[in-house]
Amino acid sequence: MFLLDHVSITVKNLGHCKAFYDAIMKALGAERIYDNEEAIGFGVRCSAGDETHTYLTVLSSSGATGDPRRHWCFKAMSRETVRAFHAAGMAHGGEDDGAPGLRPHYHEYYFGAFLLDPEGNRVEAVCHRAE
Repeated sequence: MFLLDHVSITVKNLGHCKAFYDAIMKALGAERIYDNEEAIGFGVRCSAGDETHTYLTVLSSSGATGDPRRHWCFKAMSRETVRAFHAAGMAHGGEDDGAPGLRPHYHEYYFGAFLLDPEGNRVEAVCHRAE
């Protein structure tokens, strides 16, 4: 089951956040496929014959606000990918909100990392596989 088709994250200053999202999405293997003054997009859109993808848009919005209880979690295929996600975000204006590591209170192999984007949006990468 694929629960999410696409999601949007809003930021007040897209130019301020582009390098961060480019870096973390590249670490996760998602290419930027859309770019204009109001939005950037990553991933692959679903089609009539293939519903297995997910798409992320980062949108400019004057009303954007951070909320520490809201976050977006992205799947990573390896623990090394989670580490790369965290390092890339930190190198491009992100703030650490949970270093890469096991979170056994979720399950024994849950390996995640949390970041705040340059405007305070909380993002996570997780790998559910044993090392």
